Amino acid sequence: MITPASPSMPSLLGVFAHPDDESLLAGGVLAQHAAAGARTGVVTATWAPDGHRADELAEALAVLGAGRPRMLGYGDARNDLSAPGRTRLCDAPLDEVIAQLVTQLREFRPDIVVTHDAIGQLTGHPDHRHTHRVTLLAVEAAGLAHLYPEAGAPWQIRALYAATHPHSGIGALGPLLTGVGKTVLSLPDEYVTTTVDVTPWAEQKWRAITAHRGEVARERPLPGLLARLPEGIRRTIISTEHFTRLSPGPVPSDPHQLTT
Repeated sequence: MITPASPSMPSLLGVFAHPDDESLLAGGVLAQHAAAGARTGVVTATWAPDGHRADELAEALAVLGAGRPRMLGYGDARNDLSAPGRTRLCDAPLDEVIAQLVTQLREFRPDIVVTHDAIGQLTGHPDHRHTHRVTLLAVEAAGLAHLYPEAGAPWQIRALYAATHPHSGIGALGPLLTGVGKTVLSLPDEYVTTTVDVTPWAEQKWRAITAHRGEVARERPLPGLLARLPEGIRRTIISTEHFTRLSPGPVPSDPHQLTT
């Protein structure tokens, strides 16, 4: 599980749609795991690996201790300049995207994978939702030797988590987002299985967020909105991360089974 730091902290791989998602949604737990000596990494589905956002992502990952960027290079559904000449993530052949993620999973061999939730976080971005879907499929496929054999030896992760926001955890984020015309999506509190207090890593998380300078400079993206808040309010917002644990594979001991 994602728990307070310990010497046996499991390795952690984040799979997110855009550069900055990793810092905003799981920067605290990435820093937490890295501080405990665990291997951590991030796969980013969109934006070209040779642009300014890739450079910012590399800086953010260095702050978090999460290694090098692992960018799939697809286009952002809402930005035609994100990966010129490349297919948008949501338009790419499903099998192609899954194969790329399976390759990453089998290469990194993480204990835990963290990705977006099914509704696409607070604003329901289509890239967030699609990344959630393809990650679930890739996690299952990565453990099956007959699927994508060219991607390496099979690997079954131990736990899969979706970063999310419960109704009770919206707080100051609600008016912050609606104030710039964005929707605010959240899930019932009972959907959340794990809440992590990342206060010890909040400063590190904020430095990773601000490494995405292009987003901080803009008015509507969340990094820019957070940067204009008083420090105390901002720290409260970024000091808690919520997750839902999902099943990464077969659960033989599950008491709720079909009968024959």
